Amino acid sequence: MLPTARCAAMVLAALLGTVTASAHAAGNEAMAATLRKAESYSNDSVGLENGFGRALWLESEDADGTAKGTVEAVLDFPFESASAQLSQPANWCDILILHFNVKSCAVDRRGAETVLDVEIGRKYERSAGKVYRIRFVFSIVQQRDELLHVQLVGEEGPLSTRNYRIVVLASPLEDGKFVVRLSYAYDYGMLGKLAMEAYLGTLGRNKVGFTIEGEDSNGQPRYIRGMRGAVERNAMRYCLAVESYMRSLSRPRQEQIEARLQDWFTSSQHFSRQLYEMDRDRYLAIKRDEISRQQAATTTGGGG
Repeated sequence: MLPTARCAAMVLAALLGTVTASAHAAGNEAMAATLRKAESYSNDSVGLENGFGRALWLESEDADGTAKGTVEAVLDFPFESASAQLSQPANWCDILILHFNVKSCAVDRRGAETVLDVEIGRKYERSAGKVYRIRFVFSIVQQRDELLHVQLVGEEGPLSTRNYRIVVLASPLEDGKFVVRLSYAYDYGMLGKLAMEAYLGTLGRNKVGFTIEGEDSNGQPRYIRGMRGAVERNAMRYCLAVESYMRSLSRPRQEQIEARLQDWFTSSQHFSRQLYEMDRDRYLAIKRDEISRQQAATTTGGGG
């Protein structure tokens, strides 16, 4: 290798090492805070005071062109099983497809990268509107006995949105359960902001998130709206999808797809004010069709 090329390679390696170390540190710090919440729930049952009636916490932010929602939850499955399952990219396609707006997902290996080709569209049938593709690069940041840290990063999305991130951290608890911290975030430009404002002022005008900002004139909770409401809903949907996927693994393989579709819809309706989009029969019909077509494309070697 020429001296100049060798120098460039050394600089690149150093930069990548710095980025990796930074990601490790950020993940460790975030998980430490999540574990403190989980331990306080186990010790004092404070989870019943958080508005969810279970060990689950949610927060969001919208600042400087970035919207982010984070859900932390205690899930009743062994960490060893969760770590093994959530570190496999193909399983993430089975998780993501549960969401109303995810129309297909396929794993693609390109060189050293593992990519999830995800198609996003309207909540109704795939043919009902335009479908956008987001290419998520899947990576395992850390995987060890007490921590799993995986992330999916997509560079570009629809309407000038970019830098999509789904980041998942998980750690074991003493009672055979594990705690998960899932964040969903993206950056947006002016076009994305205007499009979201237009949607929230028309079709999405009644949509709310989970954060309570105060009370209305009738003394009822006034929930967050706008960008924060949107990322809170999506973060919750993806966290519930992880839980439904893990629960389905106790069923025979041929029953797992149907089990997680049914379970995800039921879990979502526990938060119907925020998450209801359609009735169960329509959701199941749409998802069965999308998954069937996805399986057929995988069998024939086609894309997602």
